[in-house]
Amino acid sequence: MQGTVDGFSYGVVTPLVAYLMACLGGALGLRCTTRAMLVAHSWRPAWLVLGSAAIGSGIWTMHFVAMMGFSVKETPIHYDKPITYASLGLAILMVGVGIFIVGYRGATGTALFTGGTITGLGIASMHYLGMAGLRLNGSLQYNTLTVAASVAIGVVAATSALWAAGQIRGFLWSIGASLVMGLAVSGMHYTGMAALSVHLHDSDVPTPGDSPATLLAPMLIGPLAFLCLAAVVVIFDPLMVMGRPDRLHVEHKPGVPADEVTHHPSRRSSLRVGRQQSHHSSRTPQNR
Repeated sequence: MQGTVDGFSYGVVTPLVAYLMACLGGALGLRCTTRAMLVAHSWRPAWLVLGSAAIGSGIWTMHFVAMMGFSVKETPIHYDKPITYASLGLAILMVGVGIFIVGYRGATGTALFTGGTITGLGIASMHYLGMAGLRLNGSLQYNTLTVAASVAIGVVAATSALWAAGQIRGFLWSIGASLVMGLAVSGMHYTGMAALSVHLHDSDVPTPGDSPATLLAPMLIGPLAFLCLAAVVVIFDPLMVMGRPDRLHVEHKPGVPADEVTHHPSRRSSLRVGRQQSHHSSRTPQNR
């Protein structure tokens, strides 16, 4: 017997909130990735880890909020807590691998393709592992072609977002990329849900696991608190907001001005002319 699946039990509320969560995580993660490309190697891993956690938390939160609107008319739905939280860890891990590749190799060519593919597969893996944590009086079945389409959407979305992060064109550029990424991640989720059908069992055995309401509180307190903390880091780091490189520090040595970062030919020529004039003036006899 086929179950009656409804992915929009609360109307447009859950898709809209889920989309905003994906955009928030994407915006923070992409800005951290951009910042990592602007700093010294010693600070780069910290920014990449923060970006990985932000994107992973954002897409996991998006998935969970969207699943709050998912129901099967004939049976209650519960969740297996270890599998549900394992999907969060998997998302952060795989997204981190992709971001580290782009952060160290650059957002071009093979590195971008490899990093985007791994990140996209991480998004899809998080989704389907999270779905494996569902507990209901039935079994989940998927349409293979639709699943493949959802994975392709995730890979294209991740690759495009990482490419945008590598352009370093300022805060508004990354905001636009995060909006596109949020739309693609949401599209990947609902494409994957469209591939789902539920085959109900004949028995009325109670399903194990926690209800969505039980998982809601720790989900909001954990990943959302982290996203807020990451947002504070972005807000109080002007260089990350503006997308400008750090000011190079010149070593303080005799004869080297501390405020001179780059040498401009026009400036050198003017300095040379000034020195020559002062030299000639010093050799001119004084009037007596």
